[in-house]
Amino acid sequence: MSDLRERALELDAADELASVRAEFVLDDVVYLDGNSLGALPVNVPGAVEDVVRRQWGELRIRSWTESGWWTAPERIGDRIAPLLGAAAGQVVVGDSTSVNVFKALVGAVRLAPEGRDEILVDAATFPTDGYIAESAARMTGCTVRAVDPGAVPGALGPRTAAVLLNQVDYRTGRLHDLPALTAAVRAAGAVSVWDLCHSAGALEVGLDEHGVDLAVGCTYKFLNGGPGSPAYLYVRAEHQDRFDSPLPGWNSHAEPFGMRSAYEPADGAVRGRVGTPDILSMLALDAALDVWSRPDVSVAAVRAKSLALTDFFLECVGSYVPEGRVGVVTPAAHAERGSQVALRCADAGEVMGRLIAAGVVGDFRAPDVLRFGFTPLYLGFAEVERAARVLAGELS
Repeated sequence: MSDLRERALELDAADELASVRAEFVLDDVVYLDGNSLGALPVNVPGAVEDVVRRQWGELRIRSWTESGWWTAPERIGDRIAPLLGAAAGQVVVGDSTSVNVFKALVGAVRLAPEGRDEILVDAATFPTDGYIAESAARMTGCTVRAVDPGAVPGALGPRTAAVLLNQVDYRTGRLHDLPALTAAVRAAGAVSVWDLCHSAGALEVGLDEHGVDLAVGCTYKFLNGGPGSPAYLYVRAEHQDRFDSPLPGWNSHAEPFGMRSAYEPADGAVRGRVGTPDILSMLALDAALDVWSRPDVSVAAVRAKSLALTDFFLECVGSYVPEGRVGVVTPAAHAERGSQVALRCADAGEVMGRLIAAGVVGDFRAPDVLRFGFTPLYLGFAEVERAARVLAGELS
């Protein structure tokens, strides 16, 4: 047995989160794609069956009150809030990430001082964020300028209304400096909007502590909410009375059952709601979040293990993979690394296909990136070593 395989077993034996693995439905595949779709928590099927058979099947419409369906968006938002470093009453769950980006970005421009007409967008952002920024700009009379996150402080000016950034780059795994960038945006009088899709549930965010204005994120990656599970919207408490959503709906009305023709927004983060909540997906997510109630599970513990896993994977790749066969895209510095590792090689698409066939599931990002996500709640060090060993075999 190699030294790295022996060390992997030692690391697994000392892993304080090792028992959490039993909370998920897993098999012999090394699953390194939790940054796209998290694994199924074992309690979710039973919870969903209860929602379908009892809450819907027996209680029917009574479940809006008796089963707490009506308040689910805020209640589940309050469960997610601690994972984002946010106090209760600032996160509401519902709609997709794309819809919430639109609400947040238009809302940000409307919160900005009068006369500002420019939106800065992360130049390497997930394409949809860019598409929505262009649409939001057309709607609000703004222009869009794409800027590398590191260049944002120098790009801010008296015209800047809002800045849309990703805490972790979806392709490279680079972790951007949310505290410093948020401070720069605030100092310039603009409004910050953060996309947390690749950070929530994997690392500390600190929305309240760092003065973030608005934030959005999905729940099907590191929060394991299931395919298409609803996203969330964070509206900082100090902005809630002025947050003007471009998608007002009856669910965000101060009197939702008053059926009044004139719109009056509800108080608090509730005004981020739009239409009827997607209860089946919403309550599957609710069950998936139960793992965060375990006393041994914390964001800090998850982050520590994430860094240890990615460090170990990079060491194994360096030891096993033929020199020069791949290039490491993800930063080595912990302060600049999310919970994934991206490797570059010319035949990445073909390599990933072979890896998946060999039982190591990651994903491919065009044109040449192998992307591996590390979900500390259910991933072990022996699996990481195995993945690097299989990768080396496919690259030889």
